[in-house]
Amino acid sequence: MRLTRRTFIMASGATAGLAVSGCAMLPRAPLHSALVPYKAKPSSPAQGEWVASTCQGCTQWCAIEIFTQGGRAVRVRGNQASKSNHGYVCPRGHMIPQQLYDPDRIKGPMKRTNPVKGRGIDPEFVPISWDEALDTVADKMIELRKAGETHKLVYLRGRYSSTGTALLYGTLPKVFGTPNYFSHSAICAEAEKMGPGLTQGFFGYRDYDLEKTDCLVAWGCDPLASNRMVPNAIHRVHEIARRGTVIAVDPRLSNIGTKAHEWLPVKPGTDGALAGAIAHVLLTEGLWNREFVGDFKDGRNQFVAGKAVDEAAFAEKETHGLVKWWNLELKDRTPAWAEKETLVPAAQIVRVARAMGKAAPKTVVWMGPGVAMNPRGTYASMAVHALNGLLGSIDAEGGVWQSPSGPALGKFAKPDAYVDEQAKKAGAGKKLDGRGAKDMPAMMGAKPGSGVVTNNVANGMLKDPGAVKVMIASWANFNFSCTGADRWDKAMAKVPFFVHMVPNASEMTQFADIVLPSTFNSAEGWSIITNMANGYAYAAIQQPTVRRLWDVKQEETEVMWLLAEKLKAKGFPNLFDYYSKEFKDPETGKAPATALEFSEIAAKMTSAPIWAAKEPLKGDAPIKGWAEFRKKGMFSGPRYPLRKNWGGKFATASKKFEFYSETLKKGLLEHAKKHETTTDDILAVSGYLARGELAFVPHYEAPKRHGSVQDYPFAFVDYKSRLNREGRSANLPWYQEFKKVDPGDVSWNDVVKMNPADGEKLGLKTGDTVRITSPAGAIVTQLRLWEGVRPGTVAKCYGQGHWAYGRVAAKDYAKAIPNGANNNEILVDDYDRLSGSTARNGGYTGVRIQKV
Repeated sequence: MRLTRRTFIMASGATAGLAVSGCAMLPRAPLHSALVPYKAKPSSPAQGEWVASTCQGCTQWCAIEIFTQGGRAVRVRGNQASKSNHGYVCPRGHMIPQQLYDPDRIKGPMKRTNPVKGRGIDPEFVPISWDEALDTVADKMIELRKAGETHKLVYLRGRYSSTGTALLYGTLPKVFGTPNYFSHSAICAEAEKMGPGLTQGFFGYRDYDLEKTDCLVAWGCDPLASNRMVPNAIHRVHEIARRGTVIAVDPRLSNIGTKAHEWLPVKPGTDGALAGAIAHVLLTEGLWNREFVGDFKDGRNQFVAGKAVDEAAFAEKETHGLVKWWNLELKDRTPAWAEKETLVPAAQIVRVARAMGKAAPKTVVWMGPGVAMNPRGTYASMAVHALNGLLGSIDAEGGVWQSPSGPALGKFAKPDAYVDEQAKKAGAGKKLDGRGAKDMPAMMGAKPGSGVVTNNVANGMLKDPGAVKVMIASWANFNFSCTGADRWDKAMAKVPFFVHMVPNASEMTQFADIVLPSTFNSAEGWSIITNMANGYAYAAIQQPTVRRLWDVKQEETEVMWLLAEKLKAKGFPNLFDYYSKEFKDPETGKAPATALEFSEIAAKMTSAPIWAAKEPLKGDAPIKGWAEFRKKGMFSGPRYPLRKNWGGKFATASKKFEFYSETLKKGLLEHAKKHETTTDDILAVSGYLARGELAFVPHYEAPKRHGSVQDYPFAFVDYKSRLNREGRSANLPWYQEFKKVDPGDVSWNDVVKMNPADGEKLGLKTGDTVRITSPAGAIVTQLRLWEGVRPGTVAKCYGQGHWAYGRVAAKDYAKAIPNGANNNEILVDDYDRLSGSTARNGGYTGVRIQKV
């Protein structure tokens, strides 16, 4: 029976009558069928099969299995052979079927018929064939070749695959001839790599031995929700909490904060001060790890607050520059001083530092983008990561590891022979993102100009509108995902010809001239993915697990093959010749004849060293043949070796873990020399405060803030949902329904969280509609008063506020009316210029809240 409001009231009335007449009349068994114990009926197992593939919901790339029935995906689990996710997926993985079968996916190629571009302007798309679409794209590219303007082709890369990226990002710009190709990475979490990079020479995401960890410090991240390795973190955190200590450092109460023994609601942007105070306690109380760091030659601790130490008195082992760090920065960073900066009580700082020291070296300081993605984030990330060095947790049991070495994969032939003189000359030109400029060192890898500055591309386009004539983008939505989002609207409106390859029509798609529907690669495309977690590096397959319902093609392989065919027919054969001549099926030796064959052969070539190994591989049991690899879906290498970089093997200038970064010093001197100036001048124009020797040690830099405290009294805290499949899940009903799993959030709504004490001062209450205004703009959303955000800050989850994307994500897709508000419309366009990363954390944007 359908339960209507009327029948519900009638039933309630009958129940009330029974209650009035006395409990003696009530039968012992419940009346309502929902309360009757259910006895399961005998049934047979579901008919179907588990097919191996790889998730694409975050940068962990979990190996998964998709249960298919009749060619359709039904459910998802972790690959049962995985040593990294233990056979489980996080909430993102479970949403794969909804994303795969989203009724708002683009179902075929389209072209724009309205020449006017802008936010809210109907593109008036009409369906066309793949043939017409790619003919149009090829014509525009040939026009650039003939005009000698191939450098005016720009490629923007969003999510990509380990295999396919070499065939588009790594090949198309080089062979065609443009320096202007940019990845999304700098808008996500790149600045956090500067900490381990400039101290231990590892510019990458770390792994953690959570199985043996006794003290876990989640700093500026939420391992139970994001920041990679979520299934492994979920699997291990309760064990750590039982046997040891879990500490959360975050201005908001995150998922892991709710599980922590200690929550330190640090004032946004002061992480470096807190890290310095913890380091001060570790040193003054003799809690540093002597096996890794070393000790005073006379065995007497000379680290005393406020007093300098003779460098010759300390004998270091695996580290470099500890006493310099103490003298330049740490000797005055007392907990009492830090309390004034961070608003974390001095007693709690001391208590936490002692817990970390007591558990060392089985202490993990897990640093995330909340620490580093701010205008002075490089130094904050160095300060926080340096604690791992003090505690001796680097490459130690229960500590912090570098990426394990996985199985060696096959490499594609270099396309150099297919790069003509025109392409060579154009490809060596200046990049549009401004990397390497005097005020933008972008020193990823400690090499000036090596880091991408993704968000600055929009500024380059606005500064020189003629710099871009043809743009191609895949799985990117920078009009929504980049701070200062309105800049992208303005820049994209001026692009003469834009091709967008995506599964859903996002905000960026509304500016496209040609739309090419891409596959949902976790279930419809070919690739080989590599990653690591829990001490194991692995290679996992992405393969078609279901029948394609719509006329979609894989953007990095199938579309590239078909586009190369068109270019050859129009007089530019180089790209097609590379694809058709340099790729051979490792089983049959056959060259690809179709786009689908090319896609599969690329995956086979990459993975052949695993399933056709010439010598036994270290790690999992041998896999014999392509068919067996497809069935198993993955191969894990050997366990990460402890103390891998001890003994002078760190990839730094000194070959040691550097508390005084000779690596940073070398890079800054190189950049200063290029611009005929000093390192102090470079730091000044780049917005940093350090001068002299202080610039080469981890240290605290007072946060840079846009908007005065008087005009914009609240620091804005942006964070990510555990349901956020890299911004691509807002159109899914499950995302909206289960949004309440993010602490403080509400299902089917978008709320900004404010501490009740602040709400009382402003006369605001939960449910009020409020306007959030910053120096960059304003958005409107609902307010929720919540104790889980520190006073003086407001927190809002990223993900809502779409005015395109689909009927669930947007309030009214047809009229471009957003559902909720996009944080990036109020976050100021700024950068951590040493890395090139986009600023989005650290309280760098001040806001005011007003009731509407």
